[in-house]
Amino acid sequence: MATTQSRKRRRRNPTLIAWTMSAVLFLPIAVVFFVWPYYGRLQYAPQAGDVLFQSLPHSPLANAIEGATGSPFSHCGIVARDDNRWVVYEAYSKVERTPLNEFLQRGRNYAFAVYRLKPEYHGEVSSLLAEIRRDIGKPYDRRYRFDDDAIYCSKLVFKAYQETTGDELGKTVKLGDLRWKRFRETIERIEGGPVPLERQMITPKHLSQARQLKYVGGHGYSD
Repeated sequence: MATTQSRKRRRRNPTLIAWTMSAVLFLPIAVVFFVWPYYGRLQYAPQAGDVLFQSLPHSPLANAIEGATGSPFSHCGIVARDDNRWVVYEAYSKVERTPLNEFLQRGRNYAFAVYRLKPEYHGEVSSLLAEIRRDIGKPYDRRYRFDDDAIYCSKLVFKAYQETTGDELGKTVKLGDLRWKRFRETIERIEGGPVPLERQMITPKHLSQARQLKYVGGHGYSD
């Protein structure tokens, strides 16, 4: 009888050891899988006026923006503290106010980059955000134009800064000066006609290069 019980224990022990080893091996992977989407947010201490840049999930438009500018940035928004919570004002499906956590988790691979107004420009934040709030509800502009009321992401911040200060936040560029040729089909489909090579625009990349901004951190991008 004792011999039979010993044999059963010996048969069970390898199974127990196997389960224990599996748990030890896969626990770190599971922790990374569940924590990674929130890791960047936990490291980020937001300030009102921060301009956040991210790579949107792949789409013809996002691919064209990133490819034509040679940058991972296809979207941006500006941080505010409203009703005791952190939000991001952005032109996405329209100009809207999005909870900060929702904005950060939307980015491809949860990556984002934070650019902050340099200290000498901090006094402009309140009026800048007040100006941006005037655009809430305006439609999104997939054609990246300056000459109408529709708004795209980088135009939202650029236009508000210009209205507030009379200065430009970054340099505008012509579409024809970008690497647009690979994306001719996408651009023509959006335009409903030929590529507007003379169109002036402010892209997320060129907004990030504004002399008034400095890179202060982020998650998922190299410096």
